[in-house]
Amino acid sequence: MRPGRSAGTGPYARVAPLFFRGFTTVWELVKAGGWMMLPILLSSIAAMAIVAERLWTLRKSRVAPPQLLGQVWKQIKGKKMNSQALKDLRASSPLGEILAAGLANSKHGREIMKECIEEAASRVIHELERYLNALGTIAAMAPLLGLLGTVFGMIQIFSAFMGDGMANAPMLAGGISKALITTASGLIVAIPAVFFHRYLLRRVDELVIAMEQEAIKLVEVTQGDREVDFAEEGKA
Repeated sequence: MRPGRSAGTGPYARVAPLFFRGFTTVWELVKAGGWMMLPILLSSIAAMAIVAERLWTLRKSRVAPPQLLGQVWKQIKGKKMNSQALKDLRASSPLGEILAAGLANSKHGREIMKECIEEAASRVIHELERYLNALGTIAAMAPLLGLLGTVFGMIQIFSAFMGDGMANAPMLAGGISKALITTASGLIVAIPAVFFHRYLLRRVDELVIAMEQEAIKLVEVTQGDREVDFAEEGKA
């Protein structure tokens, strides 16, 4: 420790009280909102986890690598597309799974190849849309939970006033403000959830379109309906 500096005068000593003060304020709001704050808080945690997981999973470089079709075409031209190569392709990415399903049945004709690609695509799309329904449910449910908490709070306030037989404006305003905490909390959870739900659905649609285009190219080239040189695309 440097001379002249005590343990309680560093930057961490100044930041720590602010952090704990903010944490205390949040905890006080949770307590003031009542027990209905618990499902709202749990919904917010679930929504954040879903958004973080889906943003990481739905990266284009992971789902539909732009160089993958070119690399596959180079393997086909070099007659290196064997069972092990198909297995590696299937495990490489969701797009690779779709392309591998088509290549494994390419010798059976165009229609069979397309059917196998569609079957694999349906499985991939289902996987891409995982948890999005849950996120949409949270976005719709959070404001209702907040409203329900406010209704319960208002019932308690007016029941207490009726029992005492007296009421004044400051007490009434304070009780109503506490009752509205759950409504505000529900909206705070719901608004970002709605935004990310629509954003992630849009991202899934874009990825599906990109994979569909790549699969169509593969079918047309392997069946001789299209002359395309993917050699440049296959260069990493």
